[in-house]
Amino acid sequence: MNANPLPPPSTETLAIVRRLIGFDTVSRNSNLGLIEWVRDYLAGLGVRSRLTYDAAGGKANLFATLGEAAGPGLVLCGHTDVVPVDGQPWDTDPFRADIREGRIYGRGSCDMKSFIACALAAAPKLLAAKLTQPVHLAFTYDEEVGCIGVTTLLADLTQAGILCSGCIVGEPTGMQVMTAHKGQRVYRCCVRGVEAHSSLAPFAVNAIEYAARMVSFIRDVAADAREAGPRDAKFSVPHTTMQTAMISGGTAPNIVPRDCEFRFDMRYLPGTDPAEFIERIERYAQTALVPEMHQVSGDAGIVLELLAEAPDLNTPDGDRIACLGMLLAGTSVPGRVGFATDGGHFHRAGVPTIVVGPGSIDQAHKPNEYIELAQVARCELFLTRLRDKLTAR
Repeated sequence: MNANPLPPPSTETLAIVRRLIGFDTVSRNSNLGLIEWVRDYLAGLGVRSRLTYDAAGGKANLFATLGEAAGPGLVLCGHTDVVPVDGQPWDTDPFRADIREGRIYGRGSCDMKSFIACALAAAPKLLAAKLTQPVHLAFTYDEEVGCIGVTTLLADLTQAGILCSGCIVGEPTGMQVMTAHKGQRVYRCCVRGVEAHSSLAPFAVNAIEYAARMVSFIRDVAADAREAGPRDAKFSVPHTTMQTAMISGGTAPNIVPRDCEFRFDMRYLPGTDPAEFIERIERYAQTALVPEMHQVSGDAGIVLELLAEAPDLNTPDGDRIACLGMLLAGTSVPGRVGFATDGGHFHRAGVPTIVVGPGSIDQAHKPNEYIELAQVARCELFLTRLRDKLTAR
C-alpha cells in the first residue's frame, strides 16, 4: 500500500503545524492560547468544543465531535504540551517552525503537534463525509508530566455520557501501529535527618547519605528486574526499568544536611504489578535504614510519595481497533513501545486503544527536534483512509 511515493503534506496541514509550534506550551506554562485557537478554528467549521480545565484554570483539554452519526465515536487523541528547551543548544527558534530539507524543525514538531495538525486539517473533509460513526478529537494538557489532563477529560466524558468505541493516540511511532506500552510511575522520596555542625557528624543523621543508600538500592532493584525478569522481547527494552532523575539537599559543606529529596521514574511492563517493586523499596527503607536513623533521633525518617502515574496499555493484537489501525497504516504486524501515553488511561477506562502517529520518538525531547515531511504525508494518508473507511456507501 506504500509502494507509490506520496505527495508532500498539504499546505493546510503545514500552516496549522506552524501555528501550533508557535504556541509555547511547555508543561509549566498555560496551553490556553493553543486550545482557544483550536476551539475557534473548529467553531469556524461549525463544530462546538468541550473544554475541561485544571484546578487553577490555566490549562484545558479540548474535546470535539465531528459528524452527526449516533453511537460511540472513534477518538483521535493528542497532547498539547511539550517538554522544556532550557539548556538545549537549538540552532533555530524552537517555537518557530523551520521547514527545510524535507523536515519540520521545532519543539513539538515530532511530539506531537504534527499529528494534531493532521487531524485538524482533516476535519473539513471528515465533516463533509457521511460518517457511519462520529470521530472525536481529544487534545489534552500535561501529558508530559504524568498524563494528568486526560484523567479530567475522561471524567467529563463519563459525566456527560459520551461513549468512545476506540482511541487512536498519535504519538510518534513512524506510523507503525503499537498495541501496548509500558506503564509509568514517578515517585518522590523525602529523607529527613538531623542537622549538626560537620565536626559533630556522628551525632547527626546525614539525609544525603541515607538518600544515597536509597538511590543505590533502587538501582539494585532495577538490576534484578533486568536480570530476573519478567521480560517481553517485543519491547526494545524488554524489562521493567527504574532510574533516579532528580536530587537536591544540603545547605553548606560544614552542616550535616537535614533534608534530601530525590525523584525516580519506573517504566513497568504491561501485566506487571508496580506495587511489588515499591513495596520492596519501602521495606528496605523502613527495616534497614529508618531503625539506624532512629538510634540518633525518632524524628528522622524516609517517606515515599507517588507523584504521577500513566497506566500501561495492553490491547490484544487481534482487537478490532488494532486491525483497523493496521489496515489504515498498511502494515500487518503491530509493535510495542516503551514510553507511556494518554492511551493507558483510555485503556483503563475500557476504551480499546492503539498508538500510531508520525515521526520517531528518537527525535523527541532533543534540541533541534524535527519530523520528516514524508511522515506527515503518511499521517494524512492514514486519516484519509480512515475517512473512507467510516463513510457510508
